[in-house]
Amino acid sequence: MQRVYDFLRRHPTGVDTFWAVILFGPAGLWVVQEGHGRGLIVVLLLCTVVALRRKAPTAMLLLAAGTGVLQVVTDTPPNPGNFAMLVIIYTNAVSGPVWASRFALAGGLAASPIGAVRWTDDYSSGFDTIVGAVVMAVPFALAWVLGDSLRTRRAYYAQLEERAARLEKEREAQSKMAVAAERARIARELHDVVAHNVSVMVVQADGAAYVLDAAPEQAKQALETISGTGRQALAEMRRLLGVLRTGEPEEAGDYVPQPDVGQLDELIEQVRGAGLPVRYTVEGSPRPLPSGVELTAYRIVQEALTNTRKHGGPDAGAMVRLTYRDSELDLLVEDDGRGAQHELYEDGGADGLGQGLIGMRERIGMVGGRFDAGPRPGGGFRISAVLPLKQAG
Repeated sequence: MQRVYDFLRRHPTGVDTFWAVILFGPAGLWVVQEGHGRGLIVVLLLCTVVALRRKAPTAMLLLAAGTGVLQVVTDTPPNPGNFAMLVIIYTNAVSGPVWASRFALAGGLAASPIGAVRWTDDYSSGFDTIVGAVVMAVPFALAWVLGDSLRTRRAYYAQLEERAARLEKEREAQSKMAVAAERARIARELHDVVAHNVSVMVVQADGAAYVLDAAPEQAKQALETISGTGRQALAEMRRLLGVLRTGEPEEAGDYVPQPDVGQLDELIEQVRGAGLPVRYTVEGSPRPLPSGVELTAYRIVQEALTNTRKHGGPDAGAMVRLTYRDSELDLLVEDDGRGAQHELYEDGGADGLGQGLIGMRERIGMVGGRFDAGPRPGGGFRISAVLPLKQAG
């Protein structure tokens, strides 16, 4: 049965031709038996309408209308071949243009009273003629209604398929955007990890080389710091690069380090150990913060202190102040180093890539905060951020 169904779908015109031949038999036999031999032309034209209805529905509709006129002129009574009228009306209601569908309905409804008047018996009353016209109009109307309902259903299904395809494309686009955003976030994380840890290692290496002969114990301690910092940097880089390799950040949450405000003490101690004096104060009542705010605050402090070590000069010092307010977290990082170097860094000249302050702005923009950075009056550099808070939990 499946093979038969597939054959019928692949050869619709052949199937219509088969039914046209089947229709020609009884219709032709009827007109001959009734003594209307000239009606064979009418029957042949109607069978042609059935055979070519899918290939040229509009042309066959016009042919059916002309054949109907010829049938009236030649006085060929209704016969089995007139079934083609119902078929072509249905076909145009399903797949023909709008004007053809309306023309088919109007033609079918008009054919009923014309036929009732043209082939009414002499003994029939006017009431019988009216009843006959109404009864003959019913099949034509039903054929059109059935075809039009099928057209509406097909259009509805086509709209659903188009909508599903559009939604699928939108989901793919959103997925690609999410992946791109995640990769950009990981790139910022990677920049922070590398810039901070490598700068610590460079400072410790310089210090170890300087005191290697005079104070071997201090050199040994500096080398241990370099070793620990390097291992930490490698571990975080492996986690971040693992996400980039898999391309599945949702399933790889364990790869991504998520430092918070509570780890600022450890970060600042590490920076102090690298030779940068840092004064750290907390104002207000510390409390749990949204994870996005925690990570943003940590990365801003980390990047700001890294900038100070890289561009502030040998005698620079820094100050970090964290202020908890009712609906905001204020963050201030200042140093007294060489401000001009910081300006170069902001423009991307000293850093080479210019990712530092750009990354800060992006991070703060993601949480809806405000950011300000620039030289301090009298020297040094100042970074200020205001991060809006939401109710935690």
